[in-house]
Amino acid sequence: MNSIEENLKQIRKTIPEEVTLVAVSKTKPVSDLLEAYQAGQRVFGENKIQEMTQKWEKMPKDISWHMIGHVQTNKVKYMAPYVDTIHAVDSLKLLKEINKQAIKNDRTINCLLQIKIAQEESKFGLDTTEAKSLLNSQEVKSFTNIKITGFMGMATFTEDIEQIKNEFNSIQLLFETLKTDHPTLKTLSIGMSGDYQLAIESGSTMVRIGSSIFGARNYSH
Repeated sequence: MNSIEENLKQIRKTIPEEVTLVAVSKTKPVSDLLEAYQAGQRVFGENKIQEMTQKWEKMPKDISWHMIGHVQTNKVKYMAPYVDTIHAVDSLKLLKEINKQAIKNDRTINCLLQIKIAQEESKFGLDTTEAKSLLNSQEVKSFTNIKITGFMGMATFTEDIEQIKNEFNSIQLLFETLKTDHPTLKTLSIGMSGDYQLAIESGSTMVRIGSSIFGARNYSH
């Protein structure tokens, strides 16, 4: 068993400088996160707001917290005081709520639009048309305390490398196309433990890696 520090070192060797590594720490105890923190990791991703908030309270305050799970509107207020980036934004309603809570906390919150690239029904996300209309919407442009900084996508859970490549390329193409008119789009968050190298080849600027850093997921605490 490698230590968390060892795992991080190995992974960093495979990731270009300009790509942000989000350590996906969901279900992991604070002691594991602290080990990663001691090894220099400063960006952590969680998928449950309550769990993330408990960890935020206990952890050093120079950490950038990323909410990578599906977000319910009524939970936004709990993370608004500290969250850096919300990855899975897939509706105007959610953007509106994030902006409202960000104003209350006198903060600006970064948002990534979740684009549906996978074939699976279970995956959330916007299609190309919806993403474009959100970016161009006057209402969204009027939100003062959020910044749409890019896109997030999850490939189909499959062994088929070509399919994953095609899905990554489709979101990358959309990202490149829209970047011209929307200069705030700087982040393309695609790629997880199993496919992050493919994602980096496809232009990913942010990868979300959990099990390769922390070991298999803990289902019980």
